[in-house]
Amino acid sequence: MSYPKLSSPEEKLAEAKTGLNINDIVVLCGSMRFAAEMAEVAVHESVLRHSLVLKPDVNMKREHPLWADPVAAEALKVRLDDQHKQKIRLADRVIVVGDYIGDSTRSEIAYARRLGKPITFTHPAVDPDTV
Repeated sequence: MSYPKLSSPEEKLAEAKTGLNINDIVVLCGSMRFAAEMAEVAVHESVLRHSLVLKPDVNMKREHPLWADPVAAEALKVRLDDQHKQKIRLADRVIVVGDYIGDSTRSEIAYARRLGKPITFTHPAVDPDTV
């Protein structure tokens, strides 16, 4: 007796997105110093490509009561990094914004590549695999 092939979580997600008629999902990665550039890329992707755009929304470099305590701030950074990796898992593709790649963004790029996500760069010269 043969058994049906079980779908992987990635295949199930792709099927669900198709079944729900969900547009292309793109996630933006990059340093929060490029927040204005990310906003512009988000507009471009949303309007011209009809993509759903996910991006970092918390700039921990700005003072805020939610991360004023250094211990809480470190725990929050870990949680936000995990949330961003969840966004990468949901995405169909990744756009790296900016002309600088820090450790967090480098980690996100490596993660996206391990998952086989297509990646483009607003500044291709900073691609860590070509530098």
